[in-house]
Amino acid sequence: MPVLVVIPARLGSTRLPHKPLQPLGGVPLIVRVAQRVLEYRIADRLVIATDAEAVIAAAEAAGLDARMTSTRHASGTDRVHELGSRGEFDRYDELVNVQGDTPFIPAAAVTGALAQLRKGFDLGTAAVPLDGDAEDPSRVKVVMTQEGRALYFSRAAIPHGADRVWRHLGVYAYTRDTLRRIAMAPPSPLEQSERLEQLRALELGLSIGVERLSEPAPPEIDTWEDLREAENHWTVTQGVT
Repeated sequence: MPVLVVIPARLGSTRLPHKPLQPLGGVPLIVRVAQRVLEYRIADRLVIATDAEAVIAAAEAAGLDARMTSTRHASGTDRVHELGSRGEFDRYDELVNVQGDTPFIPAAAVTGALAQLRKGFDLGTAAVPLDGDAEDPSRVKVVMTQEGRALYFSRAAIPHGADRVWRHLGVYAYTRDTLRRIAMAPPSPLEQSERLEQLRALELGLSIGVERLSEPAPPEIDTWEDLREAENHWTVTQGVT
C-alpha cells in the first residue's frame, strides 16, 4: 500500500523558539529530518506540514515538498490529518507522522511503526531502552504488554522500580480511518494532563502497537541543550572536524 510520510512543523515552540529553523550541521532542523527519512526509501511521498511561511521557504529551498496548514492545531496528529484529508493525497492508505525534532530517527523506528500497523493494531509506533534519567519529563516513557500493546505513556518514570524503562520515539503510523477518528475527537483529559497526544488514542479505546528496538535512543531536540548535544552528535556521526 502507498505510504505518505508527513512531518508536522510548528514554529511557535516555547522551549526552543523557531525550532524547525534552528540549524543542525548548518541546515534547518526540519530539512535534516526530512532528508533522513527520504534516505530510507520508505515513503512513496513525503510532505512537511507547517503553520509558517518561513518553514515553507526553507523546505522548498532544499527541494522538499511543504504545505501550509492551520495555525490552530493543538497537536501534530491534527496537522497530519488536515494535510492527509486533501484530495491530492486520497491514494495513500497508510500515513506516517514523523515528528519534526527527530533528525536521527532510525529506519527501524519508521518501518517498525508500519509493521505494527500491519499486524492489526490501530496505530503503530516505536520505543528504545531509556539510557538517561527516567525522571526527565522531556523523555516520554511507555509501558506495554508482553506482545507490545501500549498500556500508557507518561512523562513520569514508569513503571516504578523496573530494571528496564522504555522511551517512546516520535513516530506514528495510522490508517486513514484511524487518523480521522483521532482528529475528530476533542483533546482528552489524560492528553491534556500529560501533554501527550497519543493518550487521546488510548482514551478512545484504540490499540497502539509498539516496535521495541534494541539500539540506544537517538537524540531528540526540545531545548537549547538538546540542540547543542545534537550538533555534537552530528559532528561525530558525519566525521566533521
